[in-house]
Amino acid sequence: MSKYSGKNKLNLKLPPGSIEIYDSTATSDSNNESCDTSIEALQKTLEGLDLDELQRKRLENFLSQKQQVGELSVDDFENLGELGAGNGGVVTKVLHKRSGLVMARKLIHLEVKPAIRNQIIRELKVLHECNSPHIVGFYGAFYSDGEINICMEYMNGGSLDLVLKKAGRIPEKILGKVTIAVFKGLNYLREKHQIMHRDVKPSNILVNSRGEIKICDFGVSGQLIDSMANSFVGTRSYMSPERLQGTHYTVQSDIWSLGLSLVEMVIGRYPIPPPNDKELASLFGAKYLAQKECLCPSSSSKNRPSNLNLGTNDTPSLSIFELLDYIVNEPPPTVPDGVFSNAFKDLVDRCLKKNPAERADLKTLLNHPFVKNAESEKIDFARWVCQTMGLDPSTPTKLTPDNYI
Repeated sequence: MSKYSGKNKLNLKLPPGSIEIYDSTATSDSNNESCDTSIEALQKTLEGLDLDELQRKRLENFLSQKQQVGELSVDDFENLGELGAGNGGVVTKVLHKRSGLVMARKLIHLEVKPAIRNQIIRELKVLHECNSPHIVGFYGAFYSDGEINICMEYMNGGSLDLVLKKAGRIPEKILGKVTIAVFKGLNYLREKHQIMHRDVKPSNILVNSRGEIKICDFGVSGQLIDSMANSFVGTRSYMSPERLQGTHYTVQSDIWSLGLSLVEMVIGRYPIPPPNDKELASLFGAKYLAQKECLCPSSSSKNRPSNLNLGTNDTPSLSIFELLDYIVNEPPPTVPDGVFSNAFKDLVDRCLKKNPAERADLKTLLNHPFVKNAESEKIDFARWVCQTMGLDPSTPTKLTPDNYI
């Protein structure tokens, strides 16, 4: 019988008003709407998860600390610095002064009507129910001074796009652990909450000095997605071909996005268009050249249209419109033969089938040989993150004394 059966043994309560809007213009009905999630329901959720003892203790610890937070408002925070910025908004590292917890606060500026922002805040409350070792923890959301504030667990290793900049390339064995965590996170969102992520990419995969890997910024609020639909500005896209074409898409679209992210992290650059033989030889040296002696000429350079502009080091430079056209109409990227394991190459190729009906599903991928091998592999992911990012393995996530696991 589970130790969580029956009464609330942690004696936890949901933080009052943690999903409310800090906005004097909101109606009293909106401000008084309570979060209908109960701690008993959260504990029941934990019962249904496949957790080891360490993961369970860490989730318990997070929920216990969350109760110290209470109602969130803009005056509760001390800014500790910017963590990153993108199309979605600015993320800052903040100290929640009352509890002593360090958090990540995402600020999303939206010029929308009060009814719309109230709906966004209400929709975000489902994040209170998303408790998984593979999902970034959520403290609450509120509205203040023209911005939606989303307060999340602080992951001191940062996002994998920042890790990639430090590392140059991320080793296949390290990516094995990343792959497991992301697949399990996506599967949790689908099975427990019927949610698609919609924005899988290296910047939305976070790591910390404890060796945890968690996904963030998934699409729980349809209204927020709609409100930000025209905000994209950038030089790369992780969207699947079917999504770019405006057709119906499912969680298979998230699988494409992860496949593309894996190729990027293992070769060290965004992989569309794919590197040609010269660039691959520069990246992987003798190992790639030796393989070339045994194989017919690589098709990677043939995959490039002849009219591409080349930037520095023969890397193609595409406008965003050329890039999107390439994703839809050209062969998908892959990893070079002979440089990585056959299992990794096969998994990537299964993720990057252009036809979503041919793309592997989550159940298949969770049982893929690469994933099974990675699960049994003894890799000190925490040590690798700390060495790569210059972190102290004991770096706390709270500024007051506490016993962290």
